[in-house]
Amino acid sequence: MNTPTRDEKLAAWLAAEQAMRARLAQPGTLTLAQVSELQPQEFFDGIGNGDLPCPPFGHLVDFIPLEWESGRFVFQGTPDARHYNPLGSIHGGYAATLLDSCMGCAIHTQLKRGQGYTTTDLRISYVRALTSKVGPVRAEGRIVHLGRSTALAEGRIYDVDDRLYAVGSTTCLILGTPS
Repeated sequence: MNTPTRDEKLAAWLAAEQAMRARLAQPGTLTLAQVSELQPQEFFDGIGNGDLPCPPFGHLVDFIPLEWESGRFVFQGTPDARHYNPLGSIHGGYAATLLDSCMGCAIHTQLKRGQGYTTTDLRISYVRALTSKVGPVRAEGRIVHLGRSTALAEGRIYDVDDRLYAVGSTTCLILGTPS
């Protein structure tokens, strides 16, 4: 089996993003009670199929959910001039937001109906600067540990060439009683 070229991989990433964007509904929110009634897979599949509103914050920062499964979540976005800091690179908050989102959603994929979570600790290490020349990046989060009251996850941001831009870890407090 041949390894795809960079151009082929980039084309595949962009096609996956375009296909997902075509399915996503308009930005909006559900109530906590509505989200609590859904299993995590139902919730994320509903967003990905356009049956549930796409979270407004992703629209604001312009990144989308791309892949999810139990214990893993991937967002994709292309940083551009809107995300620059005064020093001429993408603001560190962009990477922190992507990492917080992918790690938190990875945890969410394994919660039970009626449970929620909130970030209690977020640690980010920046490896190299993001610029608008990087192209699309992916933020991938994976669960490290899921307990009754806390969960740990780690994440990374990388580009189509698998260059690493930032890594992170989070601790989340598990909220609610499982249904």
